[in-house]
Amino acid sequence: MTTRHLVDPELVAMLDTFPALHLTAESVQQTRSFFEEVMKSQTLVDPPEFSTISVSERHIPGPQGAPEVRMLVYQPTHVEAPRPALLWIHGGGYVLGTPDQEDRQVKSIVAAIGCVAISVDYRLAPETPHPGPVEDCYAVLKWVHTHAGELGVDTSRIAIGGASAGGGLTASLGLLTRDRGEVPLVFQLLIYPMLDDRTVTETETNPYTGEFMWTRDSNRFGWTAHLGQEPGGPDVSPYAAAARAKHFEGLPPTFIAVGSLDLFLDEDLEYAHRLLWAGVPTELHIYPGAFHGFDSAEGAKISQAFVHDKLDALKRAFS
Repeated sequence: MTTRHLVDPELVAMLDTFPALHLTAESVQQTRSFFEEVMKSQTLVDPPEFSTISVSERHIPGPQGAPEVRMLVYQPTHVEAPRPALLWIHGGGYVLGTPDQEDRQVKSIVAAIGCVAISVDYRLAPETPHPGPVEDCYAVLKWVHTHAGELGVDTSRIAIGGASAGGGLTASLGLLTRDRGEVPLVFQLLIYPMLDDRTVTETETNPYTGEFMWTRDSNRFGWTAHLGQEPGGPDVSPYAAAARAKHFEGLPPTFIAVGSLDLFLDEDLEYAHRLLWAGVPTELHIYPGAFHGFDSAEGAKISQAFVHDKLDALKRAFS
């Protein structure tokens, strides 16, 4: 069965231009190189509103016994300090991606909100399975909180966010940060987050999700690489797969967005349900006819609606 007839008409063209992913241990490095070459070949001109954003690359001490963590720091030059801050975690199924590939998305948030943004270059699986990636993100978050004065950041207005695996790491980071009690968070922004390794092992699956962009096969590879073992086992940490958490009380207000055709639809709905049952203020958006990564089609009305919803939620969180 195909779900192509359910795709939003403005998104259909994207399906014909995006290459299908066939991730294996042997192909993952080649896939990374392919996306890096695509990024280098793009001659995108930043819009005028990005001219007031300074971008710097920094390296900070990583988790104990681990290498330094690279990050990109985005600072608006036209907004007076202290400013809110967003720690951004890029996507890529835990095995792909860099902060550089999400540069325009982060700049668009900074331009619209007037916040500082810090984009984390966490270590990727399978070379670095859990807990390396989430600990890299925590090291950067703690550094931002400690160096808030240097960055012009208001420590009472720090949020975390990310898309896909970045959304999954955001959710896990939210749990880890709550449990360590060192950094207060005001908000978490979860964009079609990759939350539950057990989705890989489900025998009864939603027949209308997961056909496009991020498939069940890709999901199995991503989770196996991230966990360093077969997914679905009994002892998976919630700091690796946030849906494994038993308690959600004390988490910051949360925004969750996902398309109706996204493989992660059901696990994201369940996560939102559990947050609400724990008394966590939660805003949930489902975009009909949208598949994983649909917002890359920037001209589509449904993508523009998503961007509006995302920015509106951030503005309210920071106000």
